[in-house]
Amino acid sequence: MFAVFKPARKVALAAIAVVSAAVLSACDPVSVGSGGPTIDTSKPVPVALLVPKGSAQAGDSVLAQSLENAARLAISDLGNVQIDLRVYDTAGSASTAAAVATQAVDEGARIILGPVYGEAANAAGLAVRNRNVNVLSFSNNATIAGGNLFILGPTFNNTANRLASFAGRQGKSNIVAVYGNDVSGQLGLQAIQQASGINLAGSVPYEVSQQGVINAVPNIKAQVDGASADAIFMTATTAGALPLLTQLLPEAGVDPATTQYIGLTRWDVPAQTLSLPGVQGGWFALPDPVMAQRFRSRYEGAYGAAPHPIGGLAYDGVAAIGALVGQGKSDALTGAALTQSAGFQGVGGIFRLLPNGTNERGLAVATIQDRQVVVIDPAPTSFSGAGF
Repeated sequence: MFAVFKPARKVALAAIAVVSAAVLSACDPVSVGSGGPTIDTSKPVPVALLVPKGSAQAGDSVLAQSLENAARLAISDLGNVQIDLRVYDTAGSASTAAAVATQAVDEGARIILGPVYGEAANAAGLAVRNRNVNVLSFSNNATIAGGNLFILGPTFNNTANRLASFAGRQGKSNIVAVYGNDVSGQLGLQAIQQASGINLAGSVPYEVSQQGVINAVPNIKAQVDGASADAIFMTATTAGALPLLTQLLPEAGVDPATTQYIGLTRWDVPAQTLSLPGVQGGWFALPDPVMAQRFRSRYEGAYGAAPHPIGGLAYDGVAAIGALVGQGKSDALTGAALTQSAGFQGVGGIFRLLPNGTNERGLAVATIQDRQVVVIDPAPTSFSGAGF
């Protein structure tokens, strides 16, 4: 069970897993500057899926299979749209990813989904970047996005904007940010700083260690009091500093009944986190839970096991491609088409790709009450007037 941390207990600090993307192109001639290849929508569209099968890293084979399964599940939902899915194994290696990306392009792929890891994705992108084809990556790392490289993973900026907008509407707009001094925490702070609808009254870093969190608590208390803050926005994860922060801050006098706790990361994973006293009443964002559960149920029914946490991104990628190809246009896979403002329907609700290579996802805002997740602001069903 997930227990409340005491000062003498070591904090389990999670490593940040950054997933990324690659680039692909077609071997047929394409128009220079068109932002993507031309396709024949009356024929199966070749799509390359790059997965980390064959690596020495534990869990990669399960992840690879889940991505492929989700992609094939999406294809089965496309009706008359024909997708020729071609799976390539990267072995989690940058050099292999570059080689198979080039191979995929040479063999006629019109777009690439994946690969997963950042170095492999960048290598694949560099290998084929002049081939005029777009990439839908499984990354959540906004720093690699742009040009013909799009990220499908949920971003800190998207989450921060959603929560900041909601907090402002609830009168919680004078906020102190609390962030780890690692890369993940600093990126999270940047997202909070850039979010609209709030006043960032202060920010407090902490060393990513048990003692670092303990040392930061008096500073957080002082910042909250000095700024008369009505909320604190934390970048901590449930596997990292969040349990200790949410235990020690109330003990120090930062009362969550008056100072709203807001989390940039999911507070409902793992499920044991819901039993922690300190997270009760906190706000966080998550994909539309009804849609997400529907996907999990369908996946389990088809494959007999739950999907990998990021497996659904492969479904989203195929769903977007299928929706565009289904319009019957030869420019369906250009940058202009991929960034249509209406977006697409994915496993966790609506999403759309942006011209800068990042994405917006329609997230719900939830809280934890009596150890249960309760949605307090549903995910939007369209981007029109969604308040993004």
